[in-house]
Amino acid sequence: MKFLFAQIPHLLTERSNRVNAVGLLRFFLVLVIMITAYSVIFHFIMEYEGRSQTWVTGFYWTLTVMSTLGFGDIIFQSDLGKIFSVVVLLSGIVFLLILLPFTFIELFYEPWMRAQQAARAPTSLPAKTSGHIILTHFDPVTKSFIRRLEQYGFPYVLLVASLQEALDLHNQGYKIMRGYLDNPKTYDFAQAHQARLVVATASDQVNANIVSTVREVSETVPVISTANFHASVDILELAGSTHVLELGEMMGQALARRVLDNERLTHPIGQFGELIIAEAMVRNTSLVGQTLKESRLRELAGINVLGIWQDGVFQPTQPETAIAEDTVLVIAGSEDQIAQYNRVFFQTTNPLDGPVVIIGGGRVGRAAAQALAARNMDYRIIEKDPARIRNSQKYILGDAAEIELLVEAGIHQTPAVIITTHDDDMNIYLTIYCRRLRPDVQIVSRANLERNDATLHRAGADFVLSYASTGANTMINLISRENILMVAEGLDIFEVDTPDSLVGKTLAETDIRRKTGCTVVGLQQDGRLHTTPDPFRPLQDNDHLVLIGSPEAEKRFRKLYGR
Repeated sequence: MKFLFAQIPHLLTERSNRVNAVGLLRFFLVLVIMITAYSVIFHFIMEYEGRSQTWVTGFYWTLTVMSTLGFGDIIFQSDLGKIFSVVVLLSGIVFLLILLPFTFIELFYEPWMRAQQAARAPTSLPAKTSGHIILTHFDPVTKSFIRRLEQYGFPYVLLVASLQEALDLHNQGYKIMRGYLDNPKTYDFAQAHQARLVVATASDQVNANIVSTVREVSETVPVISTANFHASVDILELAGSTHVLELGEMMGQALARRVLDNERLTHPIGQFGELIIAEAMVRNTSLVGQTLKESRLRELAGINVLGIWQDGVFQPTQPETAIAEDTVLVIAGSEDQIAQYNRVFFQTTNPLDGPVVIIGGGRVGRAAAQALAARNMDYRIIEKDPARIRNSQKYILGDAAEIELLVEAGIHQTPAVIITTHDDDMNIYLTIYCRRLRPDVQIVSRANLERNDATLHRAGADFVLSYASTGANTMINLISRENILMVAEGLDIFEVDTPDSLVGKTLAETDIRRKTGCTVVGLQQDGRLHTTPDPFRPLQDNDHLVLIGSPEAEKRFRKLYGR
């Protein structure tokens, strides 16, 4: 009830609500006049029948009859009184049981509910809001980006034009604000001039409109926009974008980087100063069947094993961790140490003698093909849309679900298959199909939704890259955040000051990996990064730990040590 009275002043600020309030007051005024008139007439009819009643009794009788309660303790004896009772009863049915509920709902309850909804979907942010990130379109990339913003404590607001959509997203836990994306006042009310970043991930045309509208409000706020077509990059930059991300191109290049060639088993996935983080395949190497302790990787190559990817999940390792055929090692070391790993374990007993098969000739597939060509690797693209055929020697027209086309593309000779369609169900189907045809082939697949990553791994994919994660990871790395690097989905590198509770202890004594799931991959000492820190050297107060782990592991570390 207290909240209801607090909402009344807000309700009366809108003209339509003030008109409704006047209408509701008029209805109650008519009702009061009617009840008063019936009470007066009751009094006179009672006098006519020779009985005397008080005025309070007249109001009591009128309300009981109009509300159809009709206790029966007071009744008329004359026909005139009975006719009057019928009139009062019928008017009560009409006014109290029909008109009053509908009038109250239409003129008060519905406006009040709309006011409550509007309160959950505000049209402006407080004037003191600053350092926030403004999102302008809700899609899988934005959804993934929001999770990362919440993980690292960045405030954000999602702009939505529709009230119903805003309420739906609010109910899902998102921080939203209502406003039209092509209205400068929206960004003014969103405090864009004090924002850390504005992100536009809609279509190229809508993004251009958003960027130009933002620039009417602020010339300095950084703006990230995505481009589906290469021709849109210049337009978006002219409109005022600080960064233009071609996610299709980035996705294709990332998929191609996962394909092994004749020269290496590893591919870098991130770099932190001089420290290189790489993923390393073990298929067809002597490592298969050994434990990490038996592999002597640190002795032979000087690298540290940070963890493994198993069925799409990053897992910390122990010396007893077994290395299977489908295990992917996550290793860290200098450039020379990574090269040493390739020299020691690379085997040419199974040379790559066929073209890489790319399924899907869209933006992602074409970008993957260009990246392979830059590495002097042959490829064949299977595409069922004739309009996408660029080169008849490199393209095969048809449906990849037909075995004849896969055979024509070289499925039995290819070292790798890259699946790039925008349909996750089709990607899962093709992954299962290709794995059945070639149990030993490397399969790299695209996932449009993060929730399908694990399914694609179970279907047989060696590597899965999420379109949403690729965009979100790129954007989070563009935000000014010190000492953190997202190298892959679910895998972060971050630097922290040595916690007070660890000063004086050796790395071996801290047991950080077992307690938190994070692994120490480097140690900053006197401005120099040591990629293979001495586990028996006591930590100093001015040392900086470089760790790697999942977001959950990072939270455990910060909760346990507080720095």
